[in-house]
Amino acid sequence: MNFSGKRALVLGLGETGFSAARWLKSKGAEVSAADTRSEPPRSIPGMKVYCGPFREEILEGIDLLVLSPGISFQEPLVQKARIAGIDVAGDVELFAREIASRHPAPKVVAITGSNGKSTVTTMVGKICEKSALRTVVAGNIGLPVLDTLEEAADVYVLELSSFQLETLRSLSPDASAALNLSEDHLDRHGTMEEYARAKAAIFAGEGVQVLNREDAAIMAMRLPGRPAFTFGASVPASESEYGIVESAGEKWLAKGARKLMKVSQLKVEGLHNAMNALASFALCEAIGIAGERISAALAEFSGLPHRVEKVCEIGGIRFYDDSKGTNVGATVAALTGLGGTSVVILGGEGKGQDFSLLKPAIEAHARAAVLIGRDAEVIGRSIADAKVPLLRARGMDEAVKMAFDAAREGDAVLLSPACASFDMFRNYAHRAEVFVESCRKLEREACHSR
Repeated sequence: MNFSGKRALVLGLGETGFSAARWLKSKGAEVSAADTRSEPPRSIPGMKVYCGPFREEILEGIDLLVLSPGISFQEPLVQKARIAGIDVAGDVELFAREIASRHPAPKVVAITGSNGKSTVTTMVGKICEKSALRTVVAGNIGLPVLDTLEEAADVYVLELSSFQLETLRSLSPDASAALNLSEDHLDRHGTMEEYARAKAAIFAGEGVQVLNREDAAIMAMRLPGRPAFTFGASVPASESEYGIVESAGEKWLAKGARKLMKVSQLKVEGLHNAMNALASFALCEAIGIAGERISAALAEFSGLPHRVEKVCEIGGIRFYDDSKGTNVGATVAALTGLGGTSVVILGGEGKGQDFSLLKPAIEAHARAAVLIGRDAEVIGRSIADAKVPLLRARGMDEAVKMAFDAAREGDAVLLSPACASFDMFRNYAHRAEVFVESCRKLEREACHSR
């Protein structure tokens, strides 16, 4: 693509916006940018940058408006640009237009979902690499997509958020998956219907659909006449279904009547990770990778940080870091996936979610819940009748100590907040660091008391 003579305006100079500005400049565009911050974190020498609130006059003479993922499609300036007939796109849309002109065309696998998408994206990327394919993993994980276009690739594996999908029109993945849908980002999308509509954009084109058959909102995205596979924890009823079967006392991942690999061969724990592996199997078989190569790569995959990651064990009680569990669906998956009984640490910025949806998983799998952060009281009111003790802690050290005291031998202490972290921490990784340090401190105290 050549943007010579075109004038492009990039909204937002975070990592993605900066990537888009740099790529457009390399393609000959005259690029300017706007950022609501008085001092954006990065810029390009010589590029005009408008700081502060967006003003309508900055659209004058613009041919292309590029949105960073943090800029809503409903932003008034964006709506004015659309009315004026200006082309509005995100970086993934620009990426899609660029690769459409490549011959031979690389394969594209795209993954979205409220939870599990980073794990599945990484699983698929590892499988492709182990299958001797030149593989690029990008999007909402790793590099911005436009930064990868200089690399020769046989397959692009893209994690796409609802924010990225809002501006997407031209991508036609060879295989794409919607893993699940639970309340998240309602402060951006307004309703679950709008959130689902954004997610469903992943199924544009004619490629293979991979859908979670245990999630009605996901199955509603199935398109007539399109090749489709489903996955779920139930026994697969046909050759288009992936699921879990039991044979001679052993659980297996299976497709139809064909056993694929033992669940016990997976290094990652929990039912939710078995589901992630099934989705990865379906996506990789859809692009022609042999089952033996898929199972071999999955058996080597040891998981991602802060996703139900075991930290330590003290007195027969296991401690798990699921700080990436930033919404209700993630916490339900973590509690259910671990099985057994946990003391769960919840709380932070709640993003307007309905926390009463936690109750069934808490009643089934929690001995107690420790509440922290800004929306602790909101969560407490929402799950007050869940028939487990609710404990309030002022900080992470106190929360970990309370959880340990409430747990019994054989239980887990699970940090899975169901909330964003910014009320108390820099980000979810910082929250995890503090949790791990609190666990280590408790571990040292336990050693000294022996």
